[in-house]
Amino acid sequence: MEICTGTALWYRYGSDPLPIRWVLTRDPQGKRPPKAIFSTDPTQTAEQIVSDFMKRWSLEVTFEEGRAHLGIETQRQWSDLAIERSTPLLFGLYSLVTLFGQALHPDGQIPVAQAAWYRKPTATFRDVLAVVRQHLWGQRTFPTSPTDPAVVLVPRSTLERLSFAACY
Repeated sequence: MEICTGTALWYRYGSDPLPIRWVLTRDPQGKRPPKAIFSTDPTQTAEQIVSDFMKRWSLEVTFEEGRAHLGIETQRQWSDLAIERSTPLLFGLYSLVTLFGQALHPDGQIPVAQAAWYRKPTATFRDVLAVVRQHLWGQRTFPTSPTDPAVVLVPRSTLERLSFAACY
């Protein structure tokens, strides 16, 4: 990666100019587009700014997965206080699901749902949530005959496929 950096002034009407450090990164092979990154701490080196930017990835993924699967930032309460109460609870739920998934698969080998057009090397929150749902819903939701556990109103294989579809 090639790096170019410098200091500039960021000015907004009604405010004093603020020095910012800019960093431009470029892939010499051209596989990735150039990226501009900014920092309000002009004492940071270009490498520190790029490193800090890269650390944001896990946090941004957490927010995106929380939005997609738990409804974080999509609450429809009427008061700000209700939103301030529910958002931390949803992040707590995110943590509980993650811990549940770890408890169900302590070896870290959580089944990964694959699509034909996209291969995932590791499990995502969606996969962990599906494993937890399957575990919770499969316990007592569909009781079977005490004498023959394979007998239910629908064949066990169909029930498992339906459960899989509902969990994902």
